[in-house]
Amino acid sequence: MTILWIIERLLVKPIEGSETNVVITADWRCNGTDETYNGTCYGSCSFAPPTGEFTPYPDLTQAQVLGWCYANGVDQAAIEANVTQQIENQINPPIIAPPLPWVPVLVAPIETVVDAPAA
Repeated sequence: MTILWIIERLLVKPIEGSETNVVITADWRCNGTDETYNGTCYGSCSFAPPTGEFTPYPDLTQAQVLGWCYANGVDQAAIEANVTQQIENQINPPIIAPPLPWVPVLVAPIETVVDAPAA
């Protein structure tokens, strides 16, 4: 199974104190796949104005912003477990809807094919 985290969008304040383009919200998505089945979770994470070291917007990396998300309440392990469970539920559904027992199941008749004699 493959799990992939993606930052889909950043919201910024054009000016915050002496800094420009300060990230205040990141929209994230966690995708999982086992090649046949897929699962996903998404959300947003907001950040307080920066104190101390500041990374200019053009120098940000996805890994850095994901790190901020994890440090600000996005529970990486719980979300990955949720995505994994979505996939496992597709493979082995915990609830199914079988045919009603009082409704007859129709079976199509089997046709017999006879080869024509050779000419």
